[in-house]
Amino acid sequence: MRPPFQIDIVSKHRCQLGECPVWDVKKQVICWIDILRGEIHQYSPVDSTHVKLAVPPLTGSMALCKDGNFIAALRSGISFIDRKTAEIKFISNPETHLPFNRFNEGKCDPEGRFWVGTMSLTDEEKKGSVYALDEKLKIDKKITEVSISNGLAWSGDKKTLYYIDTPTFEIVSYDYDSSTGTITNRKVVIKVSEKDGYPDGMTIDNEGMLWVAHWDGWQITRWDPINGEKLLSIPMPVARVTSCTFGGKNLNDLYVTSARTGLSTSDLKKQPEAGAIFVIRNSSFKGLPAIEFNY
Repeated sequence: MRPPFQIDIVSKHRCQLGECPVWDVKKQVICWIDILRGEIHQYSPVDSTHVKLAVPPLTGSMALCKDGNFIAALRSGISFIDRKTAEIKFISNPETHLPFNRFNEGKCDPEGRFWVGTMSLTDEEKKGSVYALDEKLKIDKKITEVSISNGLAWSGDKKTLYYIDTPTFEIVSYDYDSSTGTITNRKVVIKVSEKDGYPDGMTIDNEGMLWVAHWDGWQITRWDPINGEKLLSIPMPVARVTSCTFGGKNLNDLYVTSARTGLSTSDLKKQPEAGAIFVIRNSSFKGLPAIEFNY
């Protein structure tokens, strides 16, 4: 019988829309963003220091770069962000013709390409796409007709991409060629029940199992993508659970972001910790290191 998981609050800060947690192995800090306020946060569990970097609102996601800075998907396009000064260096925007779209979830693949999806600001269906930016700063469209682009994860053997388009309540897989970034052979591998809440951000552990955050689902779940079985559910003290990643010295601490946007006053009385970032230390599971952008 597994003992109950202890869920701790990482920081007193509350995000409007906390997202995209990334563990920085080199600095041993957890980084995450507040999409609506336009903030990148960094917290050190070693000395409890919390640093906030101001970025433009509607910055949908970010990843680490090999030089220690960030690559991020801003409303205006994909850009480099200096970690100390917040200076922005624009790279590319493949959707200048779609002013009512914004970028959402993004992550680096095993070869260091930055993958990022888009979505409609007005919740129109199938208006988004998924793109990949390579080390030469060339951007390619990978997936089309996406509604709310969310979870991305690659298998440890670099052969499979897992992906979530939230309103479908499905997790799909693609055969992934790490040398070219090509994806083929789309398959639905997991079907999420609507009563579990919307599947949002996602990570993968070293056993190849997928961890999914559930918006309006009050939980994190663990799934076997081979047979589609739900293996575990961890109840959370907030409804709008947005994403998760493994961190800590041994990559066995599970960090979980959340949101408070759209919640009523009565909702917030019931879940005052909404918008917090949480950690489940020594989870008994282990993740994989975050890949840095290869540039």
